[in-house]
Amino acid sequence: MKTWIIYFSRAGGNWVDGGIKNLEKGNTEIIADKIHSLTKGGLFSIRMVNPYSTDYITCTEEAKKDQEADKRPEILKPLPRLEKGDIVYLGYPIYWETMPMPILTFLDSYDSFEGITIYPFVTHEGSGLGASMSFLRHKAKGATILSPLPIPGSVASRSDPLLKEWINSHSVRSI
Repeated sequence: MKTWIIYFSRAGGNWVDGGIKNLEKGNTEIIADKIHSLTKGGLFSIRMVNPYSTDYITCTEEAKKDQEADKRPEILKPLPRLEKGDIVYLGYPIYWETMPMPILTFLDSYDSFEGITIYPFVTHEGSGLGASMSFLRHKAKGATILSPLPIPGSVASRSDPLLKEWINSHSVRSI
């Protein structure tokens, strides 16, 4: 049994507190690093072969086109080998009310999630989980998907107490 922190994040222009700010490190990566420090799990960043732009407006247009075309952007591999009993903290920002398409590429790369437990965490600036949980349940068939944690990106850097509480109080009920 292994614990993984698997995430997609993007630095550069991001929507934070009602405006666009240039971030050296994406909000989801900040959260993933904090979870890594708390759990000592393996850390894996989902990286696109052709990354979205660091310009916020251009990125949103690229992400919207991928979503409308149901495109699966190519991601760099090798991917972690997931096995029954593994725990996965799966993190991503909310793009257009759901998970970014590179997360779907990642999920589609596995034949089965049987016996794997997934703890989703998302960063957002007002949209919460969006529709991402229905996509996750559909794509990660066989996984036990437990209580997700939505975190406003604007508080990512100071989310340590929230993360500790979430990690220490995991529910065993699936959503």
